[in-house]
Amino acid sequence: MRNMWITIGAMVIGALLGVAYWHFFGCREGCAITSVWWRSALYGAVMGYLAVGMFKK
Repeated sequence: MRNMWITIGAMVIGALLGVAYWHFFGCREGCAITSVWWRSALYGAVMGYLAVGMFKK
């Protein structure tokens, strides 16, 4: 149960970092991932999930 909350927390933090990246550095057109906020959030959530998965047994 604890591992699930850690994974969800990492995904939320990743999504927030993805939106922050979009807001401060993302391009407005022509970029596949950072052109709209929800794609950046989704990409960040996936990266958060994968980052936590590296440390699981």
